[in-house]
Amino acid sequence: MTTTHRTPPRWVRWTLTVVAVLVPCVVWGVTTATADLSLGPHEARYEVTTDSVVTVDLGPLGTLQIDSPLPAGLGASVTVKEIPADLTAVDQATTLAGLTNDLESYLQFFSGPEESIGHAVRALVLDALRRTGFAILVAGAVGALGYVLLGAARRDELTSILAPRTWEITASVAIVSLVAGSLSSSTQDRDLETTTPTSAVFAGTPLEGARITGRLAGIVDTYGGMVVDFLRENDEFYDMADKNLVAAWDAREAIDEAEAEAAAAAAVPDGAPDDTTAPGAEDEPPPADAVEGETPPAQPGDAGPDATTEPSPSETPTEDAELVTMLLISDLHCNIGMAPLIRTTIDRSAATLVLNAGDTTMNGTAVENFCVDAYMSALPKGTTMVVADGNHDSTVTSARERSRGAKVLDGEILDVQGIRILGDSDAMAPGLIEGPTTRAGGAVAQAARLTDVACKAEDGIDILLIHTPRVGNVPMDSGCVPAQLSGHMHTRSDPEQVGGGIRYVNGSTAGAIANASRIGPLKGTAEMTLLRFDPVERQIVDWQIVSVTPDGAADVGPRQPWPLVVEAAPLDEGTVPPGEEGADVQPPVEDDALVGEVPAG
Repeated sequence: MTTTHRTPPRWVRWTLTVVAVLVPCVVWGVTTATADLSLGPHEARYEVTTDSVVTVDLGPLGTLQIDSPLPAGLGASVTVKEIPADLTAVDQATTLAGLTNDLESYLQFFSGPEESIGHAVRALVLDALRRTGFAILVAGAVGALGYVLLGAARRDELTSILAPRTWEITASVAIVSLVAGSLSSSTQDRDLETTTPTSAVFAGTPLEGARITGRLAGIVDTYGGMVVDFLRENDEFYDMADKNLVAAWDAREAIDEAEAEAAAAAAVPDGAPDDTTAPGAEDEPPPADAVEGETPPAQPGDAGPDATTEPSPSETPTEDAELVTMLLISDLHCNIGMAPLIRTTIDRSAATLVLNAGDTTMNGTAVENFCVDAYMSALPKGTTMVVADGNHDSTVTSARERSRGAKVLDGEILDVQGIRILGDSDAMAPGLIEGPTTRAGGAVAQAARLTDVACKAEDGIDILLIHTPRVGNVPMDSGCVPAQLSGHMHTRSDPEQVGGGIRYVNGSTAGAIANASRIGPLKGTAEMTLLRFDPVERQIVDWQIVSVTPDGAADVGPRQPWPLVVEAAPLDEGTVPPGEEGADVQPPVEDDALVGEVPAG
């Protein structure tokens, strides 16, 4: 008995044909996706698998296996590249010696694994899309070539044979593709080791339930408890600090509200309505000897026309609602524990612009990109970050910042929210192997270029954002830079006049101090600075310190008026501003304040 197949409509056949092409292309694209990224301090290769397990392969040390959070039975294989295949000695002494240099990187990774995992997922998805797109193009090209070569008569013959079986063909292709993809990307050479007990060390952590094989199990059992305890202490500290910061903001807002009410009450004379002027104030006659159009004589205590005054506070002619609130941070050095506190400060201050004065990382390596990710992820939607990279950042750091949406200064003027900002990456580049090297001609050439750009700008500039304060000496002396914001010194220097502008140096937002780890609870006071800018008058109006101390206490200081510039004779060639003795515009020392450089001021 012959079975007859009903031929589907033409549009159904074309739809099923597209599905039959797309399914194997997507399966191939997903199951072959790879990404070369980092895992803690190591370079690693990430590959998609179909065994529902995430396996971290550490070569002769063993593996770490956890259930995959990915859907559709997908997993991942992470192969660490830098562990030698001939490694055989794994005892306490050699293990500690080998891991000591990488300890901070491991702690950075496990302090914020979400950013690294998220980056890996994004990279694998992008690679899968690229591979799928390539497969579709190849399939389309093969189909078009076959269509031309077959000719009309042969195409009609094949259509009459295959058209009635379109459903069966499509289903068969989909099933074969899924099975083949599953088999080709499964890790058949690595058993799941379901009989291996889970490690108790990771209880209560994101790695709870992990199974560890090989020599790695002994290492984790020996040292894992110390690391987990450290991570818990780290999380508890920054959680406490963030709660204290929220309380400090509440206290500051209460103080500001009380002061505003007191000022309003003091402005109203006793017994007079709020909208009246004191009796007789409007009708007070001028002095008897006053001549129309003539300046009244000076009264006792008035400064004469030639009197010299200290820098005075800026006026605030623009309404508060029209001011741009900026948050200045610097010298984060991969302390991602501060990321939530940065977010809290932005939320409570309503800052729309973050100025990063550099040294986001320690060595500018690719494995530190997750630090950039953590800070960028802390920004609320609609917040812009402008970065002047420091001597601990590299072109790799800059590229990562740009890819995450930051605006990295490169020696040209950037107009952001009505503020004209000039800056550049630091003239010193980090060198992990050969030591720091100069870039862009060194600090002297960089200072000259920045001065040239500032002075030739038709509309001028508002802010010079540069990592190392001394690089701004020449630009500030030119009179073309009204304000300079910097970091590098790890010690704050309050606003002071330098040349023709006001310079401010932010302290370390990581609380970095000499010879101490930047990872873990704060070792020194972490500082951020809020600045409000008047886009009409084109000047900074006031500044405000936000700080967190090593005991987790937080403080939000009062707003302080930004000083105005007093005209002064230009500095003689070869001299430096007060407080900067010995800090000329020669290239900075090979490292920053941590190796003995004397902080400004």
